Amino acid sequence: MGAAAFAVNRHQPDALTLMLTGRDAWTLERLVEAGASGCTPIEQPAPRWSAYVHRLRGMGVIIDTHLEKHGGEFPGRHARYVLGCTVERVLGDG
Repeated sequence: MGAAAFAVNRHQPDALTLMLTGRDAWTLERLVEAGASGCTPIEQPAPRWSAYVHRLRGMGVIIDTHLEKHGGEFPGRHARYVLGCTVERVLGDG
């Protein structure tokens, strides 16, 4: 994914506009597409989801984390990331 601009409405008077590239843009695009159901690293494999989410949070994007149990050979918990604000892609080469 090339560069993409996203308008982030953090429930404040002014929207924040972010120009993102690489995995940051990819991650925010996945979260926008997922809507209220959110994303997990199991459904959208990527090497460092938590790092991408951490960087986006540092830029001002509100992302909630819900922990879910999973079974299988290695049972445990995984994160489901859900946008806690409105984000719209406003520009990009897709």
